[in-house]
Amino acid sequence: MADLTKIFGAPFSVTTERHARPVEEQIRDAMIAHDITPPDTIRMSGKIERFCSSGKKGKSGWYVFFTDGIPSGKFGCWRSCVEIPFKADIGRDLTASETMIYARRMEEARAAREKEQEESQEVAALIAEHSWAASVPADPEHPYLKRKGIQPNGARVTGDGRLIVPLYGEDGAMTSVQFIDPHGQKSYQKAGKVAGSFCILGEIEKNKTIYIGEGFATCATVHEVSGNACVVAYSASNLIKVAGIMRRQYGPMQSIVIVADNDESDTGRNSAEQASAKHGVSFVIPPVKGDANDYHLAGNDLMALLDPPKDTSWLIRADDFCLEPAPIKWLLKSWIPEESLVMVHGPSGGGKSFFVIDACAHIASSKEEWLGHKTKDGCVVYLAGEGHHGMRGRLAAWKNHHRERTLNMYISKEGLDLNTPEGYRRTFDALSQLPEPPKCIVVDTLNRFLLGDENSAEDTKSMLDACNLLMRTFKCTVILVHHTGVAEGAQHRARGSSAWRGALDIEISIIASVDGSPIEIIQRKNKDSELAENMYIRLEQVIIPGWFDEDGEQVTSAVVMREDQPEKGTNLDAKTREACNFMRNAFAACGGGELINGQPYISRSALIEYIMDEMSLTESGANRRVAPGGGHECSVLLRYGILARHAQGYMVEEGELKSQILGSMSASAMLAPKTAPKIRLGESSDD
Repeated sequence: MADLTKIFGAPFSVTTERHARPVEEQIRDAMIAHDITPPDTIRMSGKIERFCSSGKKGKSGWYVFFTDGIPSGKFGCWRSCVEIPFKADIGRDLTASETMIYARRMEEARAAREKEQEESQEVAALIAEHSWAASVPADPEHPYLKRKGIQPNGARVTGDGRLIVPLYGEDGAMTSVQFIDPHGQKSYQKAGKVAGSFCILGEIEKNKTIYIGEGFATCATVHEVSGNACVVAYSASNLIKVAGIMRRQYGPMQSIVIVADNDESDTGRNSAEQASAKHGVSFVIPPVKGDANDYHLAGNDLMALLDPPKDTSWLIRADDFCLEPAPIKWLLKSWIPEESLVMVHGPSGGGKSFFVIDACAHIASSKEEWLGHKTKDGCVVYLAGEGHHGMRGRLAAWKNHHRERTLNMYISKEGLDLNTPEGYRRTFDALSQLPEPPKCIVVDTLNRFLLGDENSAEDTKSMLDACNLLMRTFKCTVILVHHTGVAEGAQHRARGSSAWRGALDIEISIIASVDGSPIEIIQRKNKDSELAENMYIRLEQVIIPGWFDEDGEQVTSAVVMREDQPEKGTNLDAKTREACNFMRNAFAACGGGELINGQPYISRSALIEYIMDEMSLTESGANRRVAPGGGHECSVLLRYGILARHAQGYMVEEGELKSQILGSMSASAMLAPKTAPKIRLGESSDD
């Protein structure tokens, strides 16, 4: 049967019809949902239509709707700076062609709105300039100015007694005017541009704060009390745009403060917070309902609100900073500090969870030592995202082996998205209910608690922010358990974004056991102290008393046991030994290589030449053979620290291979290139 998805571009499904209400009802509901009062009649003319949208004088509402095809369009209100797209529900999903028509209609609606708005604003600006020119300077005795207790500050008066104040665009051209009658009723020049327009009261001076307020009276009061320039934004919704203009014009170092209104709807506060986040401005708000003018007229100290005492404690002298001793406080001496961010990474099945459980159980059981290191006790919270059955057995085995009856430890029932508001809140609420704050929180594994991509810098930051907030709130350490990179050359680092490592206080690698060798624990980063000496452990199988499977067989688990450091190059698997033999013969064939700081060194070009001759490979094939991530001999030796990249080649750093090469070089026993006998690792060159 033919695959219809190749015809339709998606899996085929039967279209189901559903009831759809009349389009006009849908439009009215959409307008009401966005606080716009709909008109009595809605015309689907494909042209801009205007109406009174808020009960105030003037037709500030507008819409444009199309009826051919899917009823759609846009509506909005210039006074509220709102513009909303609309698509009618026709009782079924749109087809691909209908979706394309809808997108085109939205573009046509946008173009029509912008064209009509631009033409109207040009006419309105000319009328505003005429009205401004025809007005006269305001008298300080004007009823509105007297009631507000402010000076004219450049305001003028029209022939009918209304105050008139100007609005200017970013380019300095007048865009509109605002009229204020003696009772405080305000209106704008019809169709004039308000969004992004403003008026500056006073002169902006270098090194002085620029204030931004909503209304003329508020800004006049702020200017008169502070002596600084104050920018009139004319509405809360315009604060964000005006703050952006001020920031662009006066630079990132300019002090800009929004003086927001404390209104019932919190519109002023919300707009100020958005402007602060977007443009790096500060904001203040009166502690009681009303604006800055109301606050001042009530006898309050407005200047104290505008310019509160500065925090001088943020910067301290270096001499004072280092006066008191501040040694590192450790949960596990030299390995896990208090109030720090730690990552433990290793390959799947490499023993990283055994290692972390063992460390945390020592903290939670008040043990004095952990693998020879001093231990501090405390509450541990283990956020386990997977493997609960296995973890139950591991903890039971640990308790039995160490003869501990109780652990001051709590386990999560499941994983969650810690870097989301909901996930963080659930975690915070649970931690807050504990009898005591946690000393250590484990996140095992990282990807089970992360919403997003571990390679994404944005998702990484959100997770790190959540971890840092837990650390600050509970004054605890957070340990992230993560996987290593996939490639051969990435086994020494955590998988994902480089931002993970940059944020860590401690980074620990778990190097899995190879052919019976111990598991190696390497501290790769210690931000505030010297790197700890490598540790070696093994997992010893133990029975769990009283645990039997459904067939009656004894259940076992494993516990961590400390091991001595093994000799490098021993207990190697067959692949690693073959790689050592390859490198030994390469050195012999190339005349013994060189010595750099006492370490045997061979250039990459010499290796390539040896491989081409010995293995009859092309140059490109030989290049792949020596590539660090190619999975061949060099990759294997790099992974186990026997080989290290240096300059344009490789240096032998550890183990029996190094000893053999150095011994041969010191005895001058290397044969001529291309005639050296093959010597297996462990054999004598004299045999």
